[in-house]
Amino acid sequence: MARIGAASPPVGTKDALARARQRAFLVPDLLIEARRVVNTVISGWHGRRKRGIGENFWQFRPYVDGETMARIDWRRSARDDHIYVRDREWEAAHTIWLWADPSASMLYQSNAARVSKESRALVLILALAELLSRGGERIAWPGLTDPFTTRNGAERLAAHLTHAGPLAAKPDLTGIRRFSDIVIASDFLDPVEETMEWLDALARRGARAHLIEVADPAEESFPYSGRTEFSDPETGDKITAGRAEQLAEDYRRLYIARREELAAWCKRLGWSYTVNHTNHLASEALVQVHMAMSADSGYASGVRA
Repeated sequence: MARIGAASPPVGTKDALARARQRAFLVPDLLIEARRVVNTVISGWHGRRKRGIGENFWQFRPYVDGETMARIDWRRSARDDHIYVRDREWEAAHTIWLWADPSASMLYQSNAARVSKESRALVLILALAELLSRGGERIAWPGLTDPFTTRNGAERLAAHLTHAGPLAAKPDLTGIRRFSDIVIASDFLDPVEETMEWLDALARRGARAHLIEVADPAEESFPYSGRTEFSDPETGDKITAGRAEQLAEDYRRLYIARREELAAWCKRLGWSYTVNHTNHLASEALVQVHMAMSADSGYASGVRA
């Protein structure tokens, strides 16, 4: 038996290939759940449409002094005492990269949670794939697919995940260029400095990231007491606490400080940071990310924290 407060050596992590097979087994059910989530938000989903260069009509709006007279819609203006401009719809599709953290820590599920962090992250990513592909956007999973446009984006992405072997703990992001977006669903439990270093190149290239922290409620509240053994799912390291409740206050402080530091860094870059607890609805995060993706900020090249 380990001494109280002593760390035990790793006892071996889960086999990566076995975990890949487990993920493949789960994907069909997660795709169904993702579509169910999509159906709960689709009535208020308008894609990422905005004013810009294109052929389709977008909206009428009041004329502003200094604009070219060629854009005035005289027929609409003749109906009342105002001058209106006819805007067209922006039609240039962006590439949206989607990624769910495949690391072992994402397998965690407490008794207070509806699903594991891994399941929730994949549902969010597949739901976004469904919504974005319906809107005509190009989507891709870094290290797994090239960007593609299709109406059944979630189904196609799910097929790639089903047949994929072990996924990289952190994918290569060098293919993500300026004016692209990436949505990352993870628990972000790595040291904040490591996460910032990994994502900093995106900011320097003018890409924009939307981070979704998938959190189990027990990870945040630390409801443990008495003699408790804690195990690191990444390394297999173990530590035994004699009275776990004595660690609660310091743990919560460090846990929230990590989140706040990472969220503040994203805010400075014009990126978004959303927290989704696994005992809450996935649709809550989906709506927040959609709103963030519809904004125009966060694409400035060379922005540094």
